[in-house]
Amino acid sequence: MIDVPMLLPAILALHAVVAVPLPPLVRRLGPRAFLLAGVPPAVSAVWALAQAPAIVAGRAATAEVAWAPALGIGLNFRVDALSLAMIVLVSGIGAVIFCYCAAYFHHGERGLGRLAAVLVLFSGAMLGVVTTDNLFALYVFWELTSVTSFLLVGHDDRKEQARRAATQALVTTAGTGLLMLIGFVMLGHAAGDYSISGLVADPPDGGPWLTVALVLVLAGAFGKSAQVPLHFWLPGAMVAPTPVSAYLHAAAMVKGGVYLVARLAPGFADADLWRWLVLGFGLATMLVGGWRALRQDDLKLLLAYGTVSQLGFLVLLGGAGTQVAGVAMIAMLLAHGFFKSALFLTVGIIDHQTGTRSISRLTGLGRRMPVLAVAATLAAASMAGLPPLVGFVGKEAALEAFVPGAAPAPGPEGSAVMLTGLVLGSILTFAYSARFVWGAFADKSTVSERGFRRPSAAFVAAPVALTAVSLGLGLAPALADPLAQGYAHDLPAGHHAYHLSLWHGITLPLLLTGLVIAAGALMFVRRRAVSRLQNRMPRWPDAEYGYHLFVHGVYSVALSVTRRTQSGSLPVYLGIILATMLLLPGARLAAGLITGEIAVPGVQGAFRLWDSPLELLVAAVVVVTTIATVREHRRFPALILLSVLGFGIAGLFVLHGAPDLALTLVLVETLTTIILVFVLRRLPTTFSVRPNGWAKRLTVLLCAAAGTFIALALWLMTAARTDAPISQGYTERADEAGGDNLVNIILADFRALDTLGEIVVLATAAVAVASLVLLNRRNRVVDEPAAEVAVEAEEEARLSAAAEEHADSVAAHAAAEPALGQGQAPARGAGAEAGEAEMTVRGTAAGPEGAGGESRAEAVGGGPGGGEPAEGGPAGGPRPRPADAPGDAADPGPAPPDPGDTPADSADPPPDPRETPADPDDHEGSDDGRP
Repeated sequence: MIDVPMLLPAILALHAVVAVPLPPLVRRLGPRAFLLAGVPPAVSAVWALAQAPAIVAGRAATAEVAWAPALGIGLNFRVDALSLAMIVLVSGIGAVIFCYCAAYFHHGERGLGRLAAVLVLFSGAMLGVVTTDNLFALYVFWELTSVTSFLLVGHDDRKEQARRAATQALVTTAGTGLLMLIGFVMLGHAAGDYSISGLVADPPDGGPWLTVALVLVLAGAFGKSAQVPLHFWLPGAMVAPTPVSAYLHAAAMVKGGVYLVARLAPGFADADLWRWLVLGFGLATMLVGGWRALRQDDLKLLLAYGTVSQLGFLVLLGGAGTQVAGVAMIAMLLAHGFFKSALFLTVGIIDHQTGTRSISRLTGLGRRMPVLAVAATLAAASMAGLPPLVGFVGKEAALEAFVPGAAPAPGPEGSAVMLTGLVLGSILTFAYSARFVWGAFADKSTVSERGFRRPSAAFVAAPVALTAVSLGLGLAPALADPLAQGYAHDLPAGHHAYHLSLWHGITLPLLLTGLVIAAGALMFVRRRAVSRLQNRMPRWPDAEYGYHLFVHGVYSVALSVTRRTQSGSLPVYLGIILATMLLLPGARLAAGLITGEIAVPGVQGAFRLWDSPLELLVAAVVVVTTIATVREHRRFPALILLSVLGFGIAGLFVLHGAPDLALTLVLVETLTTIILVFVLRRLPTTFSVRPNGWAKRLTVLLCAAAGTFIALALWLMTAARTDAPISQGYTERADEAGGDNLVNIILADFRALDTLGEIVVLATAAVAVASLVLLNRRNRVVDEPAAEVAVEAEEEARLSAAAEEHADSVAAHAAAEPALGQGQAPARGAGAEAGEAEMTVRGTAAGPEGAGGESRAEAVGGGPGGGEPAEGGPAGGPRPRPADAPGDAADPGPAPPDPGDTPADSADPPPDPRETPADPDDHEGSDDGRP
């Protein structure tokens, strides 16, 4: 064994260390900071390759970090051939993608620093998944990948589509992960060992519980690797930036389920249930994904469904449980990682440079980007299984694994079914690979060329490098064969040994490969007929609809339960808690006392009423204060009585030798009383609602029963003590903790996890309160203009009434004056004066309206000169909002779209995956995106 006690954990920790300063570094350096972010995966890949000679020779690299040695829990790491292959994908391809990000993103993009940090954390979590040797640690890293992928998929959180896709992916992967955790517990309990290597080396005996455990574990693996019917989340996750999709959905995250199946296969592949589940779901996923890929117009969605198909293929190979299938799985695992990440990065360049990913809008890119076109064509050829690429080598090995006589399926019929399914899936793979190359780079006479920016050499370098590796492994498969043999060595041997090679002679797999190429080429050439066939086929049940139905049902049940339980009444909440306590443990205690199962200790020596008369005095004060508090109708006296009650309990703590606890309680009671005094100033003097009648009697009965139960239970538990109090152990071991105060030692050492939990609770409460405060502030900012308008309208009405009163007063005064020989002139003058007064009062009160420049008189009168409204707003309407008010023209609104890669980012948004247009040269209509 290679002893590297701290190097691998240090590499894992390096990911977190680098992730922390990335946000400010990205703000300062821009996308160039991604080069620094790529250091941890690059270091990990170099370390793994340095260990490769010893690992393929059968000596696994191990490391262990003690976590809770007393409980037998530690962070154990083990790198064997399978883990090494995964590290090549997770860290090697990851380092290339980080370099690609430096050319892909633009300086100043929103949330770029957060994206870089989370991407590094995801890389570290994925590295933990493939290297840990403990089931519980595997689950922790597993869920870390789910959480970080949620943040990555929902990177552009301003878009509802991104938020919805991220939530869907999290619910699916984390939900099935919980089922997997239950399966882990059952497997570890049955085997008596929670190490993965020990579990595989000595699996538990069969039985119904083992069957349930395997089903639960496979549910977690299928959810993570997007197996039918849980495949719907992966195409939805294509809203993520293209580098994220290339990393998560081609090289790393979706391989987690494949890794888990392959990791457990040596121990459980002989179980019939395991084999049929893995082979059945894997083959169905391969066929469904390939069929759906053929109808996609968005290049990224085409690759997404192609990834679903390839994941089914990999799960099928990983769980088959034979050496040939194991060799094929390692070859296809490496091949898929390289060719699919290269193709995703190619789509990112196309979208970045042209503003679209739609096949129906692209033409002529093969002439304008020849280097990228050649690289992408070679990668697609590897995906299609064409020689001399590594995809061909792996595909031949896969077909060899299911040749009748060597297949794990029982009987010749099962072998024929599996081999037929693989051939059909490979034909679909060839067809959608050809569709990708034609759609991205071919000249289409019915499509006009779009604007184009030539990509830089650094931008194209990443997909070219990944394609070069795929070509190199195909020309020299001996480089990957030792890794494949190292993993297959632990699987049951077949009828003959198999090694990766570009040429095995004229064999059945080679003939089947020729059939795949011919049939796949025919499907592509006849793509119009295939499209018409897909459109005429009935719509199959949609798993995503089932997901939405499930989520809607959960929300409906939650709302129904909330309406019935969350009434907003604290007495009701407390009553539910006390009633539950009485119905469950209380009923059990009563039954035990009645049947005699629980012994009642004798009164003599069972308990003492007090240790000193002072305790009796303090207890009497507490009891009297409690009764007085309950009977008090006024808020402030009740608060004082409640504080006295708290101080009385603190006194009991002092008398029992706990001065630190008493001091803490006194401080809490004092601060609480001071805060509540300020709060009570704004509340009514008396309580508004008091229980009466049956409610009051029920409250008294419930409280009395709960108090009786608690007192009786404490008495029985105290009398039933069979060992010395744990406090004695605290005293004896206090010196080892190095503290001077026993209470502090208990809080900080002996019960540190309790203290940590309390800190987490307080921190969570603080975050919740801060969120409410900030939300309230945002609401006030949004509502402020409306409130200002309402106050202004009220003030205007008041001033209008004052003007009318003034006009009436002037008119009455004029009527009282003696006639001056002018007839009705004074009356007419009074009326004019009244009108001028009204205009004067309104104009003076309103004043100029800031940027609008209008006066309230002009607003009321229709603007200068008559019936048109003033420039600032409509006639009679309120004044315009200030420039900083929400919705004002000064508000820049949403940031302009960048030439990124999410569907909404493109200059031409990609079509809905449910309604994609047909091929540019097919004018028969469009399909609905369902198989």
